[in-house]
Amino acid sequence: EAFTTSGVLPKAGSRKVATSALKMQENSAAVPFLPRPAALDGSMVGDVGFDPLGFTEKYDIKWLREAELKHGRICMLASLGCLVQEVVHLPSEATSNPVASEAFFQVPAGGLWQIFTVIGIIEHVSNGFNMSGETMFKSGRAAGDLGFDPLNFGKNPTARARYELAEIKNGRLAMLGFSGMIHGCFITGKGPLAVLSSLEYPY
Repeated sequence: EAFTTSGVLPKAGSRKVATSALKMQENSAAVPFLPRPAALDGSMVGDVGFDPLGFTEKYDIKWLREAELKHGRICMLASLGCLVQEVVHLPSEATSNPVASEAFFQVPAGGLWQIFTVIGIIEHVSNGFNMSGETMFKSGRAAGDLGFDPLNFGKNPTARARYELAEIKNGRLAMLGFSGMIHGCFITGKGPLAVLSSLEYPY
């Protein structure tokens, strides 16, 4: 009994469990049949290892997160605007169309240029005119953090972490939602609310 190996060597079942656990750790949580990208180590809020096209291998992870947050924020506003404009709009022919995909093309060219110019100015000023992935974060700021928190929601670290996760999840949902709404406008020629109100059961 002094030379027995039962208490020293791991059992076959234990080795199998350890191997399976290691394999699961190497795979993406979002896409279990694909390996977890090296840059997506779980340190960022909302990171579930989703990068099937390998963008994190080609571009700076902070630059990608900045783009994701900005597009998510824009689509949250766009989703709301797509719904509101069906009910409320300015008293002008150029702003009276309730279908977002058609209303865009009714805006005068001068108005569109004004909008794009203001967007460009805001983008450059908010980044201190550092627009590349190599220089955008040289000040040490976190991706997506532009210092905008007028209501001090991020003052509490616990609450801040919760809000950051909520923002990234809602932003991703909004990107999908707005894409669905705008394509619905192209296909049906109606706004989302008009489409919903015209549905009949059974479909």
